[in-house]
Amino acid sequence: KGHSISIGSPYVFGGQVISQALNAASRTVKEDRFLHSTHAYFLEKGDLHKNLTFKVSVIRDGKSFSVRRVTVTQEDVNVLILAASFHIKEDNYSHQIKMVENIPQPEDLLSWDEYYKKFNSKLPNGIKDFLSINRPVEFKPSNFINTLNIKRLKPFSNVWFRLKGNVGEISIELKKQILAYISDYNLLMVASFPFADQINWQKFTHVSLDHSIWFFRDFDFKDWMLFSIESPNANNSKGFSRGHIFSRKGNLVASVSQEGLFRELNE
Repeated sequence: KGHSISIGSPYVFGGQVISQALNAASRTVKEDRFLHSTHAYFLEKGDLHKNLTFKVSVIRDGKSFSVRRVTVTQEDVNVLILAASFHIKEDNYSHQIKMVENIPQPEDLLSWDEYYKKFNSKLPNGIKDFLSINRPVEFKPSNFINTLNIKRLKPFSNVWFRLKGNVGEISIELKKQILAYISDYNLLMVASFPFADQINWQKFTHVSLDHSIWFFRDFDFKDWMLFSIESPNANNSKGFSRGHIFSRKGNLVASVSQEGLFRELNE
């Protein structure tokens, strides 16, 4: 069973459900196998006030890989289905892309909390409600949508993030589950940047349809990390985004992709 915490929306946060489903799946796998990828589909909006039930199915246990399927329900309604693959540790060939260069450092940027304190009286209600929530994660994006003078932006964003408070020793699997939670922030919004000036932000909503993550390297939450995001496409009321997560030293930790639904709600 799992319960939910609001992030400023009346519905369960997708990143939370994914992280909880991964936690459930990892409990059924041998300790020498580590999560390397997960693919999830969001089926229904989850109710914040109802418990989530996680059912784990064993799909395969091979010599090197284990695969699990997790079905998440609320009162017999399927909220999410997720596949997760776990792999033994193997040292072999390695390469990675470079982290983007010449971007502002986190010390030079406003966090969500600071942005809210500075501009809350001028923000649309939906954005104000979202930013007012106290979160365990601090985000510092390289570019905000300026709600006082909204202009279209290129579909790219670089967001620094770190956990708040003192971070102790965390197992690699728990770190991946936390990172899965964090990866559902910021990603889809970038797909709306090129038409930001056309949106009625009082009515605009975006809903995740699916979410995939590939984990590559170990990392440390004790320092800032960078989520570098781009959106190659948006059409037919859907936006697609993908991104790479780096340690501050430039190690590629994970890659993420997501498609979501864009709509303006009626009264």
